[in-house]
Amino acid sequence: MPRPGWLVRPPEPVPYAAANEAMHDLARRRLAGEVPDTLILLEHPPVYTAGRRWKPEHIVWNEDRIRAAGAELHFIDRGGSLTFHGPGQLVGYPIVDIGTKPDAIGYVRGLEEVVIRAAADVGVELHRNEVQTGVWSGVRKVCAIGVRLMHARVTLHGFALNCTTDVSWYDAIVPCGLANEGVASLSELAGREITVAEVTMPILRHFERVFGLELGSRADEADSFAQPADQASATIA
Repeated sequence: MPRPGWLVRPPEPVPYAAANEAMHDLARRRLAGEVPDTLILLEHPPVYTAGRRWKPEHIVWNEDRIRAAGAELHFIDRGGSLTFHGPGQLVGYPIVDIGTKPDAIGYVRGLEEVVIRAAADVGVELHRNEVQTGVWSGVRKVCAIGVRLMHARVTLHGFALNCTTDVSWYDAIVPCGLANEGVASLSELAGREITVAEVTMPILRHFERVFGLELGSRADEADSFAQPADQASATIA
């Protein structure tokens, strides 16, 4: 039988700092056993995030140019290097307790499987990469995945699936630190518009199946993502 869990789906794009703060709060509550496993699905205004493996050469534009383009830059606590979040991209932050003997690689493979199945439902064939995480079409990444485990147990961060995303935003960075691979969107690959709204239900359905959950919507928790965050945007060192 599937376990009960929460779906948190803010209706409007959420500034990154607010989402990051709310996500960490949910993870702390999950670690304490106060809330069940949760899937957060949202969109962000344009933002670049740098994980723990970022390098200065992975940032192509300087901070002034990033801000002039209408984007932010944040240095965060997930793995990986640079990625972009923005309009037309479905971002998923699963807050999942994967146990006292966590299989982090198995968890990431599960996220990849969710995206591969959901993409197939909307008519796009994607695959894993034998070396790199994420979900791909040929040598172009369609969905980036970057995670962290809180106290080696509860998952943070997650996946970012390009639906109608303007991939020219990626010109500002070396995506995921991979200089020889490109990026693509579901819409480009399908030759038609595949919106965030269209792919949300397939993602939700396959997430439930892969992780053995039955998710109930929590509008009250979604409200917390709309609150202003005290955390300010980081700057380039």
